[in-house]
Amino acid sequence: MKEYDVIVVGGGIHGAGVLQAVVAAGHSALLLERRALASGTSSRSSKLIHGGLRYLESGQFALVRESLRERAILLRIASDLVELRPFFIPVYRDTRRRPWQLRLGLSMYALLGGFDASTRFGSVPRREWETLDGLDTRGLDAVIRYHDAQTDDAQLTRAVVQSAMSLGAEIAMPAGFAEARLAQSHVDVSYRQGSSTVECRARVLVNAAGPWAAQVAHAIQPAIAIPAIDLVQGTHIVVPLQVTAGIYYVESPQDGRAVFIMPWKGATLIGTTETPFRGEPDRVHPLPAEEDYLLAVARRYFPALKDITRERIVERFAGLRVLPAATQAAFDRSRETIFVADREPHPRVLGIYGGKLTGWRAAAAHVLARISPSLPVSSRRAETEDLVLRRTT
Repeated sequence: MKEYDVIVVGGGIHGAGVLQAVVAAGHSALLLERRALASGTSSRSSKLIHGGLRYLESGQFALVRESLRERAILLRIASDLVELRPFFIPVYRDTRRRPWQLRLGLSMYALLGGFDASTRFGSVPRREWETLDGLDTRGLDAVIRYHDAQTDDAQLTRAVVQSAMSLGAEIAMPAGFAEARLAQSHVDVSYRQGSSTVECRARVLVNAAGPWAAQVAHAIQPAIAIPAIDLVQGTHIVVPLQVTAGIYYVESPQDGRAVFIMPWKGATLIGTTETPFRGEPDRVHPLPAEEDYLLAVARRYFPALKDITRERIVERFAGLRVLPAATQAAFDRSRETIFVADREPHPRVLGIYGGKLTGWRAAAAHVLARISPSLPVSSRRAETEDLVLRRTT
């Protein structure tokens, strides 16, 4: 039976990040992914590396500060994968947030970002409005411009795994996690590869299975605690009209939610929704009502889209967010990642529930700190904030 310091379940961005952090710290690690890297939520996000401007309204200042710090690191170490983009917030007479409120929020954003050059913001002069991809100017009071970053989420995930493998990490894929059995100082893990069942052992099992994390946890014996969580579906659509000036951060006229309209591979990506999801995560798919909702938002701001119907959508995808169980709308809930260990201070299992694309590296660092007491002494190979990430072929 092969032994590892850490076995990670899940080949999304958080599993990739933990794998990299563990081997960078000098430990042995195996990643189990049942399909392909980034085949779940990590290829179905809004493709943004951002500080979370809207989280300021709910007082999540620590999350925004961390996200802006992580954004700065990724702009440095993944320059061909993470690129700074101009963001535009159009403010109309009936927009809920007034220009002064947005400027106040962006001032706080700049403060939390250490007044880095990337946190500068201002208003787009009226004479330049005609350059904004046909944005509807009727009733338009102001256009606020600031900067955040865009990425290819699946490519980023693959780059992190490639970085981890260059440091000695192993990967089994496709490999379906079957079960785990807890002993006093280790975990025995079984996984399926083709028609075979493989047995291996780890000091710590990290459950980074995203929307499937609860299913993985239920396959661990003896039973461990599982937090109360909700799954929330987010749908995106791609339409043939191309916007080029930047990314538009707009307000849904229906319910005031934030929606992004952005350039994506020669077309326009629109998202996202927040629909409660109950059922098997493998069966998540865009709903007609979600597509209609996103098209209605886009048509409000770009008259050229008025003839775009659902039949003209060129791509559609839905992913699942993991959020703390609560009664309020998903849009208003905390985005803090939940980490659950089977015991302290020497965990055998640590589960990651939720998390943002931007914060993958910080989440991995937290996991490593939590599980380190269960791991042997090692010689660090690298610091993840210095490991350059490159686009894979």
